[in-house]
Amino acid sequence: MSDNFQVNSAFDFSSFREAVCIHTKKICDACIDKDCAENLRVYLTRDSQSVLDCANNAKVRCVELLHVAIDVDSLQFNCGTYTIDITYYYRIMADAIVNSTKPCTICGLAQFSKRVILCAGDSNARTFTSKIDRCMDSATIMTCNKPEAAVEVVDPMVLGSKVVDMCNCGHKDCEIIDLPVPICSCFDTELVLSGENKRLYVSIGQFSIVRLERDTQLLIPSYDYCLPKKNCSRGSGAGGCDENPCDLFQKIQFPVNSFFPPCGDGNCMGTGPMPRSECGDNHDCKDKSCDTGCGSNSCGSSCDSNSCDTNSCGNSCGNSCGSNSCGHSTGCYKPCK
Repeated sequence: MSDNFQVNSAFDFSSFREAVCIHTKKICDACIDKDCAENLRVYLTRDSQSVLDCANNAKVRCVELLHVAIDVDSLQFNCGTYTIDITYYYRIMADAIVNSTKPCTICGLAQFSKRVILCAGDSNARTFTSKIDRCMDSATIMTCNKPEAAVEVVDPMVLGSKVVDMCNCGHKDCEIIDLPVPICSCFDTELVLSGENKRLYVSIGQFSIVRLERDTQLLIPSYDYCLPKKNCSRGSGAGGCDENPCDLFQKIQFPVNSFFPPCGDGNCMGTGPMPRSECGDNHDCKDKSCDTGCGSNSCGSSCDSNSCDTNSCGNSCGNSCGSNSCGHSTGCYKPCK
């Protein structure tokens, strides 16, 4: 399993306080997926379907992921391997054009299902806790030793949409739809499942990460307790604040980057001190040090003020380039250019 992940081995364990045992979820197997769900049927609400039946065209504006239903089942004749059935439920918002007037917003539901096969090993241990399971049934009791599946997703992308006239395609509606009641309750009115004159179809792009996890106990290094550093703010009244709003505004840093966006290389003029190699007429004096073997004194950053302090041997250099020849002194081995 470790071959499927990138692990950074540069950890410093020299400062941890103690080793502690924790209970957590171990990722047994995982995969990434990029799904292109083409031509998903949109089940519109009753009012939206009436608008679409009279519309000339419609275009999907946005897609919202409502819920992801996950079901894990063991794969027969292959111990330790499991099938993960995933169903995505989307809320679809579209604009319908009726008689070239202002677009009317219509709303509906689309669903997309897929299956993933991952490996989580075969475990004979069964874990029971004191947590009350209000949804306990016979199916839950028989599957208490199965791994737990998790799906991470980002916001879906609208790839395209179309409207199909059901009167001209000779389609016979024999599809049986079983939508969960909690999903249907997310809409104001009931969804139209059959008998419509026009149908809206949408194509959606979905990125996801699917994981299979099992409970495990791990011994990890403990550095310290996690104590918050920020104090809780105490408001006055219902949502008020004791501090003056102008005082709060004064604590906000000036948004310099909003007025002067930083360059790509980060070396724009005015964003910081100029490097010494870019000082123009000011010559680099970093190698003109006073050194007689008894200590080193550095020259100034500018040749106009190129003075060397008295070293520990008592030999001093001149204060300017005009007199920085050091005379009989051996303090400055190299004059200014």
